[in-house]
Amino acid sequence: MSYTVQSAAVHGLNVEPVSVEVDISFGLKKFNIVGLPDRAVSEACGRVESAIKNSGLPFPRYRITVNLAPASLKKQGPSYDLPIAIGLLYAQGHFTDHKLDNALVVGELGLDGVIRHVDGVLPIALAAVEQGIDTLIVPKENEKEAALVAGINIIGVGHLKALAAHIEGTLVIEPTPVTIVDFRPSVSSTHDMIYIKGQERAKRALEIAAAGQHNILLSGPPGSGKTMLARTLPTILPDLTLAEALDITRIHSIAGKLKGKSLVNERPFQSPHHTTSGVALIGGGSSPRPGQISMAHRGVLFLDEFPEFKKNALENLRQPLEDGTITVSRAAGTAEFPAKFMLVAAMNPCPCGFASDPFHQCVCTHGQIIKYQKKLSGPLLDRIDLHLEVPKIDVEKLTAVDEGELSSGIRARVQAARDIQTARFAGTGLVSNTDMRAQDVKDYCPMEKGADQVLTTAARSLHLSARAYIRIIKVSRTIADLAGVSEIQLEHVSEALQFRERG
Repeated sequence: MSYTVQSAAVHGLNVEPVSVEVDISFGLKKFNIVGLPDRAVSEACGRVESAIKNSGLPFPRYRITVNLAPASLKKQGPSYDLPIAIGLLYAQGHFTDHKLDNALVVGELGLDGVIRHVDGVLPIALAAVEQGIDTLIVPKENEKEAALVAGINIIGVGHLKALAAHIEGTLVIEPTPVTIVDFRPSVSSTHDMIYIKGQERAKRALEIAAAGQHNILLSGPPGSGKTMLARTLPTILPDLTLAEALDITRIHSIAGKLKGKSLVNERPFQSPHHTTSGVALIGGGSSPRPGQISMAHRGVLFLDEFPEFKKNALENLRQPLEDGTITVSRAAGTAEFPAKFMLVAAMNPCPCGFASDPFHQCVCTHGQIIKYQKKLSGPLLDRIDLHLEVPKIDVEKLTAVDEGELSSGIRARVQAARDIQTARFAGTGLVSNTDMRAQDVKDYCPMEKGADQVLTTAARSLHLSARAYIRIIKVSRTIADLAGVSEIQLEHVSEALQFRERG
């Protein structure tokens, strides 16, 4: 006798339906799984058998064949344990009620029958709704994550025995209510701009970057506060929208990085070490998985010691910095991940770090400095909107009584600028000024005559590329938004030019 239970496979951000076909036939006892399973799926045989027996449920003494269809799709991970176990019980005739005819099942089994957490439940729930599935059965630990999706009944179960009783009708497990209405954006309170002494120009640059989601490069001697400035940036970013929160949660769910949360309610801040491999940074592996740049989607990617990263890893950033997505191609398939992040990079001006420090003598030769700076290619630097020299802070400023400004005050201005952009780009698919394409710049960036002339003159004298020219206009647009002005003026272009690399 055979029975089919519906499940799903996650590849990249895509979810493919999988039919778990279980057949019991006469012959020597053998448990075989076919359909291109990986090792974790193949090992389900032992987990499923022990889980069924230890739950007090019948296990067949005959030949068992499980086919995961379509056979051409590679199956990975332990999420097929639960559908295989349910299929076996149905195939034995243990259940007479076909409650799972329009249900999708995922879950890992412990040897004692406990149903354990699996990754990727949120995208599976979204895909199930699109496929017209009525019910999604998930581990108890995943039920709040799945309940972010409306239009489907979510059944969270903690043990195989409880699920069997629910199917039999001797136990009623109520669907988990939709929890998305409880969404409240949050801002990290670990750092605050008020604790940063001096560095007014750097704070202004970060405000502009946050308002338009622009990339920024901080260069300065050790101890000038580059890292602290970068770590304070999330406190002035605008609140997450619900759509952004769901998008981020989907990525973190697939990567298994939700850490007990059902919904990510604050913008991510990723800070990989400079020894991080290209695959870890960009994403990939034998089966493509999201990397650090995708984990930083709609948040901040902070690369400290920027030139010390491997050159090929840095060059791989060029496509996502331009397109906001990364396409990873491997033998197992091709996956596309969103990667719309703010790049905040920090570096020293030279190998010893003191080339721009008036109080310490630089011990590097001219050749060493050139070699160090050449680690960053022109095309990569061209994609960074704001280039800022961060000077060392004088002791007088560190000890002076300076009230400063709270991050909340800066964030209010940033939020107001983002609200202007939201209204401007309504219905276009654009989110912030940095998303504008060349044709959008013509439509949304009116410029007074004097500002236009200054920008043209600067472009000629600085030998700016077409990309750099467009990016300066985008930064000018953001500065104008912060000022609440609809037309870009001379002062806005002049300030944007101050943050451009001089070469």
